[in-house]
Amino acid sequence: MMVSANITSCSTEDSFKYTLYGCVFSMVFVLGLLSNCVAMYIFTCTLKVRNETTTYMINLAISDLLFVFTLPFRIFYFVARQWPFGDTLCKISVTLFYTNMYGSILFLTCISVDRFLAIVHPFRSKTIRTKRKAKAVCLAVWLTVIAGSVPASFFRSTNAHHDNATESCFENFSKDTWKTYLSKIVIFIEIVGFLIPLIVNVFCSAMVLRILRRPVTLSRSKLSKAKVLKMIVVHLAIFIFCFVPYNVNLVLYSLMRTQALSNCAVVRAVRTMYPVTLCIAVSNCCFDPVVYYFTSETIQNSIKKRSWSRRKGSRFSETLPTENFIQHNLQTLKAKMFINESTI
Repeated sequence: MMVSANITSCSTEDSFKYTLYGCVFSMVFVLGLLSNCVAMYIFTCTLKVRNETTTYMINLAISDLLFVFTLPFRIFYFVARQWPFGDTLCKISVTLFYTNMYGSILFLTCISVDRFLAIVHPFRSKTIRTKRKAKAVCLAVWLTVIAGSVPASFFRSTNAHHDNATESCFENFSKDTWKTYLSKIVIFIEIVGFLIPLIVNVFCSAMVLRILRRPVTLSRSKLSKAKVLKMIVVHLAIFIFCFVPYNVNLVLYSLMRTQALSNCAVVRAVRTMYPVTLCIAVSNCCFDPVVYYFTSETIQNSIKKRSWSRRKGSRFSETLPTENFIQHNLQTLKAKMFINESTI
């Protein structure tokens, strides 16, 4: 939440946050817009065959784009230090911020669970891992994150500065507002939107890694197994890097704003780290496409093979049959660590 603590006896200078927000959010706007538009193009126009993980990734890209479209307003606010767009647009901006963050967490969790089912329970999960059920899960995710974000619009989100000439967006709320409204919102989104998904992600990743350690688990080559392991580690690392620091700090920040946390040294640390951790969390808009499209060796090989096949005047590589080539691209572009061949 874009909020700053009331200056009490424990004074802390955190005006650096406006410059930090302006720079980071500008970068996220450019990179997030381009990368997620490319992702949407790939999912909607390039891929001919789609399955449940494609559905999760499309919704993840939509979630990122919705937030990216609100960034120009936020960037103006951080630079000008005033919000001239009115209370309604402030509420929409805040709602989409949390819809994106916790929507991203939940959609990444869906992908992790789907991968877990495909590897640990490949046969029993055939009836579960369907596009129809994936769409139902996505609808449930959207309803959940909206239910956790919309309550922010129940009270006025803009507040006048001391001179009453300018307004701030979602800042400078009183202790009573925090105790009455914001602390309850934080509790809900932290449990449903962060803690439970974190546990699920760690559990699924641990189980998959355990299965992959067995020598008889995969009939594929050691190279394929190494790629699966690499992508699982990268997925979990990015999840933890982007979301754990901010959500831990948000809990402490909420305690500080309700004055349940009063230690001056801790208050200074929390207020200083809050802008930094928020910027890291927002950068997830850029990491989603990068992790799943550009950091995998499998994707690079697919691009090389496609370029080679085009130079040869044929549509597909001579060394890779058509069906396997499509499966190979789907496996990479949808960020699946291991896809049971019967699911495609």
